[in-house]
Amino acid sequence: MAGSSPTDGFVMNQTMLRVRDPKVSVDFYSNVLGMTLLDRYDFEAMQFSLYFMGYLGADETIPADAGERAQWVFGRPALIELTHNWGTESDADFAGYHDGNAQPQGFGHIGVSVPDVYAACERFEQLGIEFVKRPAAGKMKGLAFIKDPDGYWIEILSPQGLRAIVA
Repeated sequence: MAGSSPTDGFVMNQTMLRVRDPKVSVDFYSNVLGMTLLDRYDFEAMQFSLYFMGYLGADETIPADAGERAQWVFGRPALIELTHNWGTESDADFAGYHDGNAQPQGFGHIGVSVPDVYAACERFEQLGIEFVKRPAAGKMKGLAFIKDPDGYWIEILSPQGLRAIVA
């Protein structure tokens, strides 16, 4: 029943990833994964910026008004929040962020659903994207893992392909 639960209206809005260089990361999420930069927020006093990336529907447009846009961004499901702490992009001593998959393990990956895993991976290969697992490798066929510029893992899957794996 609509409106009967205290969690009605809750939305899984974002997963935050810290990034070394926002230009490189925004380019990756835009041009490799096809996301759109929905909004950017700069916090000068604390020297960090937030970049909200997500998928737009064919008939969707980003609101022009800053207040409307913020409300729209924070009400959307399944966004990536790229957080950039200023200066990391030019710090030769910055070792990068923990990807969660090395010891000690923690965060694992994000997942992006695509119509055809093999076609998507052919494109990633042509773009020189680093793979953790190719779709024909390992015991679980038909899904892949790639890395973003900061080493975070991204699972590439297809709803149709996973049906056979979990059935």
